[in-house]
Parts: sequence; structure tokens; C-alpha cells
Amino acid sequence: METFLIKALQLILSLSILVLVHEFGHFLFARLFKVRVEKFYLFFDPWFALFRYKWKNGETEYGIGWLPLGGYCKISGMIDESMDKEQMAQPPQSYEFRSKSAGKRLLIMIGGVLFNFLLALFIYSMVLFAWGDKYLPLENMKMGMDYSETFRNIGFQDGDILLNADGVKLERFGADALRAVVNAKSVTVLRNETETVISIPEDMMQRVFRDKQGFAAIRFPMIIDKLAGDNAPAVLAGLQPKDSIVSVDNKVTLTFYEVSELFSERKNQEVILGFYRNGIEQTAQVKLDSLGKIGIYVALPEQIYTTVTTTYGFLESFPAGIRLGVNTLKVYVGDMKYVFTKEGASSLGGFGTIGRLFPAQWDWRSFWMTTAFLSIILAFMNILPIPALDGGHVMFLLYEVITRRKPSDKFLEYAQITGMLLLFGLLIYANGNDLFRFIFE
Repeated sequence: METFLIKALQLILSLSILVLVHEFGHFLFARLFKVRVEKFYLFFDPWFALFRYKWKNGETEYGIGWLPLGGYCKISGMIDESMDKEQMAQPPQSYEFRSKSAGKRLLIMIGGVLFNFLLALFIYSMVLFAWGDKYLPLENMKMGMDYSETFRNIGFQDGDILLNADGVKLERFGADALRAVVNAKSVTVLRNETETVISIPEDMMQRVFRDKQGFAAIRFPMIIDKLAGDNAPAVLAGLQPKDSIVSVDNKVTLTFYEVSELFSERKNQEVILGFYRNGIEQTAQVKLDSLGKIGIYVALPEQIYTTVTTTYGFLESFPAGIRLGVNTLKVYVGDMKYVFTKEGASSLGGFGTIGRLFPAQWDWRSFWMTTAFLSIILAFMNILPIPALDGGHVMFLLYEVITRRKPSDKFLEYAQITGMLLLFGLLIYANGNDLFRFIFE
């Protein structure tokens, strides 16, 4: 429950920041061109709002709605999700959106997307400035990785160390390494001190989506980092920080996952642990609790293996952050082609999937990196030429600029309704996938 709450709070905070920045982009350009903004809301407010305020003699009502599915900036004289037909039936006013030139209307519509992308670049830059770029090189993972069945079926073996994909060196473990592997024709790994080449099928990414087993996990020994309280089973058994567990009931365990699996099979039982302390092998008898735990915090791979950190000065961080943001956008756009496959469509997720992107423990670096990534996603998705999205409005504005003919208000109303129905359907489908996975997987 605690993990769920931490992830949920991060999700709500992150989306709130992104929505406010997005809508402020529309707001700023609208006010710059003297277009009236009637409402500026975080979250939607059908029937009632949690909070609302309007400055004396002000034009804009600010508020917080109760439905946390986004937010909106209601601009006068514009056909949007408010579907204010009464206003559109009145003669155009000089302060309305529809009275401005196509160029000004275009800038107002792309303002949200622009601000989301700029926000992502700024966050990436500040993360690099504050924390640097710290990563664990693949070549330093001396125990290699444990691969999913999907990858073992094409020739990978647990313990393989990734070297290169199509001759290009693989630097770090993560989403970029996965993409490089699945898009390559062949991958070279180090297996038992020997380089081995593995052929990659052309439909490898589709197999990953279909099997839903992921790619791989870093192999690392179970080394005690800290003890969880004076009465923890590990403390009572005499275990200490830096002890490395190497066997359970005389069964050799090379990795953290092997120890964890044996622990889960022996809940509420006493076990004999073999461990190394200062290079000397010892044993201890430990009583596992009802969850198969012994009350320890284990050392993570970043604490065991040698990491690399690149630091950036304040001015240096901006070009580095821009490169990171642009590369992230390119990779995400490249991945969009998989959405239009059967396997890719089934992998779509809603708020539950987004929430799982955040760490189980509150970590500001991870929070901001995830927020920057979501900001890029929000920018790209909003610029798609779908009615009801910013990109739909941009599409019709470009049509007006090119043909010098403005689509009729009735056409724009129907397009808005169609787009909203499409988006609601997609929202239901994506969150339905989350619910299905929660119940059946």
C-alpha cells in the first residue's frame, strides 16, 4: 500500500506540473495577442470545482477541478472541449480567438506543446547539472544479466555480458540497449570469456510485446547493505553488513534472485545460510518471516559494480540537456511504429502504466527524469493531427493558411466531437488494458 501511495503521489504531482505548463503555454500566447482567456483550470470541473478564484475586474477564472484527467484553458471564440455553441453563435469580438490572424491562432495552439518540450529540455539540463550523468557500464557488470525467456529462446544465456549490436558498442543497460538489441541483425556477447554472436529475428520487438516478459535483469550477488532493526532475523542470527550470501540450505546461490527465490519457498522456516565475511566462508541459522524475509537491505548493483559519472557545469548542462531531450524524442517517435501492430496495441496502458514508471521510493532525480520523459510524450501526442488535440487545430489552421479558406464552425464542431469520442475510446482502452493486467497477470 505504501508503494502504491508513493507512486500515486508522484504521478499526480508530475501530471499536475505538466498540465499547468502546457496550459500556460496557450495562456501566454493568447494574452500576448490580446485574446481573452475565460478559464484556466488544473483538472476538469464538470458540475463543480474544488477551488475557483477571479481577480477583481479580471477576465480569467482560475481554479482546480475534481476530475484529475488533465486541465484546460478556455479561450474566447474558440471551438474546444467546452463546446460553447452559444458564444460561437454571437458576432465575433475583437478579443476572441476567431478574430485573430491564422498565424497568431497557430502560435496560440502550439504554445502548449512548445512549453512542454522546453520544460523537458530544462528539466534534463537541471538534472545533469545537479546530479550529473551517472550510469553503470555494461562491461562492468561482471556477472552479466538474467534474460527473459523471450531472449533465451533466440540464444541468449543467463550470465551473458552485452558487448555490441551490429558492431556498435553497447554502453549502458536500459531502454536504449533494448532498442539497439531488438533492431540489430546480430548481437555480440561475452560468454565464459569468449565472444559469441547471436542472430536477432526481424520481429523481435513484436515478440517482446507479445510475451510481456521484458528484456533482462542485472545479475548481482546478495550482499547485505544494512540490517532492518535490532530484532530482525538476520541480526538475531549474527549476520552483518557486507556479508555476501552464497548458499541456502547447502544450495549454491550466485545471485540475489536465486537467494530470493529460495527464501520465498521457505516462508516461516529455518534455513542454513552460507556467507562470506572478510573472505572467509561461514554459516548461520536464520528463521524466515511470513514473507520469506530476514530483515536486510541488500546492496544494489550501483553499489557493487563500478559506475561512471559525467559532471556538468551550469552552462554545460544546457547543450547536454538539449541533446538528451532531442534524442529521447527521436527514440519515442521511432517506437510509435510498434503501436500500429497487434502486439504493440495490446501493450498500451493508461494511468497505471504511467504510474509504474516512477520508483517505489521517493527519489527526486528519478522523479524529474520521469517527468521530463512524460513532458516529451505529452508534447508529441498533443501535436498529432487528431481533432480535439492541439495538433488537430493546427492541421485545420494550416489548411486555412494554404487554401485561404477557413473551415466552417459547424465542421469544426463535428470534428471536435469526433476527436473527443476517439480520445475517450483510447482512454478507456488503455486503462482497460491496465485493469486486465492487474486482474489476470
